[in-house]
Amino acid sequence: MYAHKVSPGDKVDLKSIDPQQHGDLSEEIAVAATDALGKELEELQELMYDAGVHALLVVLQGRDTSGKDGTIKCLAKHMNMAGCNVASFKVPTAEEAGHDFLWRAHRQTPVHGHATVFNRSHYEDVIVVRVHDLVPKDVWKKRYEHINAFESGLSDANTLIVKLYLHISKGEQEQRLLEREKEIDKSWKLSVGDWKERELWGDYTDAYEEALKKTSTETAPWYIVPANHKWFRNLAVVEALVETLKPHKKRWNAKMSEIGKTMVKELAEYRTSSAAKKK
Repeated sequence: MYAHKVSPGDKVDLKSIDPQQHGDLSEEIAVAATDALGKELEELQELMYDAGVHALLVVLQGRDTSGKDGTIKCLAKHMNMAGCNVASFKVPTAEEAGHDFLWRAHRQTPVHGHATVFNRSHYEDVIVVRVHDLVPKDVWKKRYEHINAFESGLSDANTLIVKLYLHISKGEQEQRLLEREKEIDKSWKLSVGDWKERELWGDYTDAYEEALKKTSTETAPWYIVPANHKWFRNLAVVEALVETLKPHKKRWNAKMSEIGKTMVKELAEYRTSSAAKKK
């Protein structure tokens, strides 16, 4: 796979994964491969929707400018958005802060047949709160266990979970921030806070490495996606989703066949009943 899957318990060293890598592919070849996989993704998602057996939760995390919005645009191109939802997590509202940290995330999880993309997520509560010391260490340390239990419960309820960390370099981030200043159509994204957060690059690295290590499980794995090249990022993301959905295709087809037989039987019974009434 083009993304780096984190196996349960693996030590994560982000510095050892080159965010510039592109699988020795040209942009042209990568875009064509993404489009081909995108067609497969659309077919799988629609089959999941029709079967109504599973749900799909996609968790997007990454530093500022890592490409979360761009990734969502890519998925919108290759998925039927009638069966999708995007949930964005910002600073908690007063109501959200008055509940446990997972409350607002649980409310946004997808129903069977549907997909939801978390644009940032419950992981902010072990990343940002840690870096900025918003809660005591003994509080956020316990949250890894809570997150694993939460995601395990979702998995037991037939929610397929794909967690994607979009991995960019510090130099690439600086370039993207500077580009925002030059492009009027991106100026709304400008924030002094983005530059201030860069000063905490090492702290964020430590926070992400520990979160990725402690919360990558068999049923809710993390994928580290090299994201300096947007076209390679898109390919790696779409591939990860296809590989997650594909093993369930046989079951979904069987479910659709079962539904079809039931509908044919009901239709035959209706026609028989209707014919008897006419006599």
